[in-house]
Amino acid sequence: MPDVRLTAWVHGRVQGVGFRWWTRSRALELGLTGYAANRPDGRVQVVAQGSRDACEQLLQLLQSGKTPGQVDKVVADWSPRGEPINGFTER
Repeated sequence: MPDVRLTAWVHGRVQGVGFRWWTRSRALELGLTGYAANRPDGRVQVVAQGSRDACEQLLQLLQSGKTPGQVDKVVADWSPRGEPINGFTER
């Protein structure tokens, strides 16, 4: 099965609470590459690339209610894997 790209926009109180660091840690545990970035409107954008299964696991973790801060909603978009991304960073 080919690798995929998950782009998730996380809504709620997710900036300034360690959410990007937590997301990076979970993504690395799952063997994913990508980034988590604060957006000017208060959301966090998560871009993760790797196996569909690992990306789905990350999405479930983002929606689990066991994250730092408070997640109100996660909007996800799936696409084929894009250009290679080295590691998983916080932006």
